[in-house]
Amino acid sequence: MCSSDLIDLSSPSNTKILGKLKIPGYSDYLHPYDSTHIIGVGKETATNDWGGVSTRGVKLALFDVSDVEHPRQVGKVEIGESGTDSAALYDHKAFLFDKGKNLLVIPIRQVTTIPVVQKPGYYDNQQRIWYGAYVFGVTPERGFELRGTVEHSTSGGYAWYGSPYEVKRSLYIGDTLYTLSQKQILANS
Repeated sequence: MCSSDLIDLSSPSNTKILGKLKIPGYSDYLHPYDSTHIIGVGKETATNDWGGVSTRGVKLALFDVSDVEHPRQVGKVEIGESGTDSAALYDHKAFLFDKGKNLLVIPIRQVTTIPVVQKPGYYDNQQRIWYGAYVFGVTPERGFELRGTVEHSTSGGYAWYGSPYEVKRSLYIGDTLYTLSQKQILANS
């Protein structure tokens, strides 16, 4: 469990904790949705078999902070498994949000484990690595709604940080969404 604090910084010499929210996971990046809601991008967490805490997939969360003493999580999406990552976790320019278009785009390097039959009765796990972007609509009433995904590459093997297929930026011109990696620029309706 992670505790998120809402802090009043209006008087730097007299800061105050206004409210707390205890939920699994954490947010690396917070982005305003409107005056009473915040979008969080981070990782989900869970207790592991040894009593510790392990990170899981990338987590998008929508928080209602209209009552700062009692903030609430009103929407959540988890993408991928442990090892899944997003450039938006360490670079806020990788995060695209336009409330007027109801558009949220997040680049994802998604790790999925697939059981592979080696021979009858014997299985091995193989990782599938997907590079691309997830496109959501988001509202306080409905939370996150997946509108689609944009694939730049899929491969087996290990999650490779810095892959040339990893989406770093997205932008739109009119009704066309562009996703950019070192290898390609894709235009999507």
